[in-house]
Amino acid sequence: MKKVVTMGEIMLRLTTPNFQRFVQAESFDVIYGGGEANVAVSLSNYGYDAHFVTKLPENEIGQSAINHLRRFGVDTDYIARGGDRVGIYYLETGASMRPSKVIYDRANSSISEAEIEDFDFDEIFEGASWFHFSGITPALGEKATKLTEAALIAAKKHGVKVSVDLNYRHNLWTPEEAQETMTHLMQYVDVCIGNEEDAHLTLGFKPGDTDVTSGELELDGYKRIFKEMIDKFDFDYVISSLRESYSASDNGWSACGYDGKEFYHTTEYDVRIVDRVGGGDSFASGVIYGLLEDKDFKDALEFGVAASALKHTIHGDFNMVTVEEVEALVGGDASGRVQR
Repeated sequence: MKKVVTMGEIMLRLTTPNFQRFVQAESFDVIYGGGEANVAVSLSNYGYDAHFVTKLPENEIGQSAINHLRRFGVDTDYIARGGDRVGIYYLETGASMRPSKVIYDRANSSISEAEIEDFDFDEIFEGASWFHFSGITPALGEKATKLTEAALIAAKKHGVKVSVDLNYRHNLWTPEEAQETMTHLMQYVDVCIGNEEDAHLTLGFKPGDTDVTSGELELDGYKRIFKEMIDKFDFDYVISSLRESYSASDNGWSACGYDGKEFYHTTEYDVRIVDRVGGGDSFASGVIYGLLEDKDFKDALEFGVAASALKHTIHGDFNMVTVEEVEALVGGDASGRVQR
């Protein structure tokens, strides 16, 4: 069983029930989630020894977050305890032409105040095959940036493959701040994952006339910037999910990638959305699974986009699907017929 490591922030998610607006809600549904935690859960579901690294307060809410990860088989032995709080995000789920809304309350969370000394990265990466992080973690502040780089240095020291999901968050930093930090961190990355907006805002690469709001795709633009990104950063692969936003309820979903030789665009899925939060994380984890299983690059992309298409039909941050279910969709079974 291969060991994989992810590091980032897990947050308390408070969702309005039954598509209610924030101003209507008198209660919230409680779950936990966050980019790198979502990836760890998916990879655990796929049979890997998945470890999640973070820092959480030593109180019942911190313990609840840990218990939530353990429920799905994620190893939490490397989680440091301390600090003041778990970050929170509030989600109002959209429908039809009304978009979803997210409000963050994550300032001074435990992971944003964590010190490098809170973690033994040599122990964490001993025997590991893969490390995944996102652009959200270094955006949490100067300490988190230093922590991320320390983890990356240790990962490369131990010969671990590294992937990043660029994941730009405008409420955490500016494009200028993001590009300064993320450009520096790309020296440690083997596989770069991100959508068109992330590539533009975090690394300064814009794929032609693609419109992130309408989902109008210009694939030649992606091919051009992927080549430029590999030339600049020497990535093994550059990969992007592709969303066509028909409405908050219905999206077109596919992906594209470049391995330095060939550009590939995957199967396209029309998705009726139950919950799109975590869709990108489920895509990243599916691609990581495919690459760890030594699948052909095209097959790894197809596995990733199928896994994330399924995630859009599942409530919560985590993608609760098996390898067999993803492979069935890759094989063309999109009927949704009752399984008896």
